[in-house]
Amino acid sequence: MIIRKQFKFEGAHIVRNCSTRRCKKSIHGHSYVVEVFFSSNKLDNGYMVLDFGLTKKHIKNIIDSFDHAYSLWSGEEDEFKNFFKKNSERYIEMPVSPSAESYSLLFLKFITHILKNTTFTNNEGDVQVSSVRVYETKTGYAEAFISDMDMIELDLKKVVFSDQIKDEWEDSDELIKILSYIK
Repeated sequence: MIIRKQFKFEGAHIVRNCSTRRCKKSIHGHSYVVEVFFSSNKLDNGYMVLDFGLTKKHIKNIIDSFDHAYSLWSGEEDEFKNFFKKNSERYIEMPVSPSAESYSLLFLKFITHILKNTTFTNNEGDVQVSSVRVYETKTGYAEAFISDMDMIELDLKKVVFSDQIKDEWEDSDELIKILSYIK
């Protein structure tokens, strides 16, 4: 069985090395919709795959980190990166160019990691994230599946959240601890 949880964020980026000039040369933003699909081999004591209340803690924090933030590719020139770090409290530095495809893979990897480090207490089954769909516009999305995880080299340890973002995380100590388990 598969269930879906939807999240939203407003974010800005430049997607370097893409085909269109506007996208690769100009800062622009989108109203993103993120759909996370969970599956399990059984239902819990409440006859649910996963209580959506459990997604409000760490999974929501990770996705909400991108809200009103600039997604900065670590391959940008230092002068450009330093400008954003100096002039914006909310940024995420990523080891990949921030396309919808990259976001879907990044969220898939983070959520998979979070689930592996979650202690379930309601007789849940083997809860997994089966895919993550990221709408960049109303008419276009990218969807990443577990089988896509190796399409790009994406080291989650190289994703850097600004101090302001980390300060806003609910239960930030616990989330930082979970993220420290990333291999």
